[in-house]
Amino acid sequence: MEAEEERFPTLRQVLLLFVFLAQTCAEQEGYSVTEETESGSFVANLAKDIGLEVRELSRRRARVIFNNNKKHFLLNLQTGDLQVNEKLDREELCGPTEPCVLQFQVLLEEPLEVYRFKLLVRDINDNSPVFPEAKMILKIMENTLPGTVFPLKNAQDLDVGINNIQNYTIYPNFHFHVLTRNGSEGRKYPVLVLDKALDREEQPELRLTLMAVDGGVPPKSGTTLVVIDVLDINDNAPEFVQPLYRAQIPENSSLGSLVVTVSARDLDMGINGEVFYSFFYGDEEITRTFALNELTGEITIIRKLDFEKIVSYEVDIKASDGAGLSGKCTVIIQVVDINDNTPELTVASLTSSIPENSPETTIALFSIQDPDSGENGRMVCSIQEDVPFTLKPSVENFYKLVTEGPLDRENQAEYIITITVTDMGIPRLKTQHNITVLVSDVNDNAPAFTQTSYTLFIQENNSPALHIGSVSATDRDAGANAQVTYSLLPPQDPHLPLASLVSINADNGHLFALRALDFEVLQAFEFRVGATDRGSPALSSQALVRVQVLDANDNSPFVLYPLQNGSAPCTELVPRAAEPGYLVSKVVAVDGDSGQNAWLSYQLLKATEPGLFGVWAHNGEVRTARLLSERDAAKHRLLVLVKDNGEPPLSASVTLHVLLVDGLSQPYLPLPEAAAEPAQADPLTVYLVIALASVSSLFLFSVLAFIAVRLCRRSRAGWVGGCSVPEGHFPGHLVDVGGMGTLSQSYQYEVCLNGSSGTTSEFKFLKSVASNHLGSVNGVEENSNFVNGFGFN
Repeated sequence: MEAEEERFPTLRQVLLLFVFLAQTCAEQEGYSVTEETESGSFVANLAKDIGLEVRELSRRRARVIFNNNKKHFLLNLQTGDLQVNEKLDREELCGPTEPCVLQFQVLLEEPLEVYRFKLLVRDINDNSPVFPEAKMILKIMENTLPGTVFPLKNAQDLDVGINNIQNYTIYPNFHFHVLTRNGSEGRKYPVLVLDKALDREEQPELRLTLMAVDGGVPPKSGTTLVVIDVLDINDNAPEFVQPLYRAQIPENSSLGSLVVTVSARDLDMGINGEVFYSFFYGDEEITRTFALNELTGEITIIRKLDFEKIVSYEVDIKASDGAGLSGKCTVIIQVVDINDNTPELTVASLTSSIPENSPETTIALFSIQDPDSGENGRMVCSIQEDVPFTLKPSVENFYKLVTEGPLDRENQAEYIITITVTDMGIPRLKTQHNITVLVSDVNDNAPAFTQTSYTLFIQENNSPALHIGSVSATDRDAGANAQVTYSLLPPQDPHLPLASLVSINADNGHLFALRALDFEVLQAFEFRVGATDRGSPALSSQALVRVQVLDANDNSPFVLYPLQNGSAPCTELVPRAAEPGYLVSKVVAVDGDSGQNAWLSYQLLKATEPGLFGVWAHNGEVRTARLLSERDAAKHRLLVLVKDNGEPPLSASVTLHVLLVDGLSQPYLPLPEAAAEPAQADPLTVYLVIALASVSSLFLFSVLAFIAVRLCRRSRAGWVGGCSVPEGHFPGHLVDVGGMGTLSQSYQYEVCLNGSSGTTSEFKFLKSVASNHLGSVNGVEENSNFVNGFGFN
């Protein structure tokens, strides 16, 4: 008892708050519509009446809610019009109740507002009066005095108001006329008034037509046949003890329960005094619900009662004697409500998932109702106490389920809220409804790489699409917020063709080389990789990736000197008086690789006279290995091999021609390579070539002779002290390239013949000159006299 007393103050506070909020609902004026109006017909412009723009209806999710949860009307969100959804039947909606008023609410969300409206359903004359029986038999004593009134069964018209029955007429009316009287419930019923005395011997039976006419436009009518049997004298009709009976019965009464007993008396004797009870007219609802004992007048229940469907019944009882006289009374049966309906909960709006860290959020909007009345229909709504949610009363019977504050998905990702609705009846009935709320993740964590920078190595000449490494990032969020997508960010160097070098798998961060890399072109490059999650907005992070290309021994040594592509081989001149270790020449070579793949070594592979010359392995200098003698051949051919230090090693070879001269007084004569194989030619072709060559040679020799004679005459004296350079190929300046080779100086040889009138020629030899003294040559002139050394006179 103490616990209940403690709960009642809290309950009263909730109810008072609910009543206060309910009064904030905007009460609007009513509308009206005629029954049987076609679907889609215009009723009213709710947007205009509420005072809202039409576009606000959609934004605020406006909708119409009727108390009976049926969709009689629809709200057109495009125009704001209230339109008929289905044809209305006033008789089905309200029955005999007048006026027929439907209550509905216009619910607006964000923010929540409710407008209450009343809609009057106007009746039309769509039902004709109908009598309960096609024929009524009325027995009247022949001695009945004129002016006597006889009650007749009234017709039923489902329409109301002016469209209901307004009057009754009867024809032919030689003996009777009909009066229309108003009943206690506003219904009109006919009474037959005798105008002229009856004579059974003259006319034992009369047949009259009773017509009921309503007040519609045009009026509708219904008829029934009234058969009057003229009886012998029976002075007294049955008379009820009271003309009106009232009774109350609980709606949960068992079948067969007694409702009330009616009683009538007849002062006549014998068969004229026996009373029989019956329903005055056979209303289907009454005859299926109640049973009347024709002898005792007891009214019992034969079908379950439901207060929520029918609140009261009006039953007319007729008492008839054996001679056919009758009386009438009315029984009003009031059905008493009991608490037999559990509260109903209807969810109007539900948000099953909310983002974490959200402020106070409305989860659900719902209404509660109980068909019972009085205390049986009063309700209390509550939820369990161990959840971070609360209930807030709204307008009418609406409640909002809201969060008490921000939720943390990592703490709890799912809540099950049980809403309990309890009425105040005895015994109390309750309804429970479970709502599951999921706390969704928000993208508040950016992906994080396992390393801030990555270094990857790849061997040059790799195959395309080679997997060179991977990057990895993780995201603490869940779902799409934790799904990481990798991408290549634009390089800082605009000249780096990153898109053609590397690609990345967006799903797993694997990096691939798109084409073969060349160490000699690109030794290393850097780029940044981005990791982006799929949240909204997306978060991202970056990591630095450096790709180091490893060198492979894919370049053979290239000989810069001596040149191997000339039309004539390069010949080095060595004086026979050279000392051992004399520098003959230097083989200069480079290698495009790096590291040990570019370390070059030199080796004398083949020589005309082994042991005469040697090659230094590290710098490629060719020097004499011993003193030269007269027995040594004048022409030598050296084959030098240049080899790198790669794995496997690559090599190149070069041929060096050396000419031994006495004091360098002989002009350079190129060494023949190999005798050309005699061509197999046609004899006629050979003859033609010989003839053509002879004619051309003769012509050329004549021209040269003429020119020589003229020149000799004009400048014979000018040859004294002069120097002429013989024709022939001499090597030019050779410069070390990038420090890869071993040649550090340039060499130039100049041969001059100093002509004189004598038979002795003088040879001038200039020593090698350092490359940093360009434009000036300081030489030591050595004069030697050779007699016909080169055949000059």
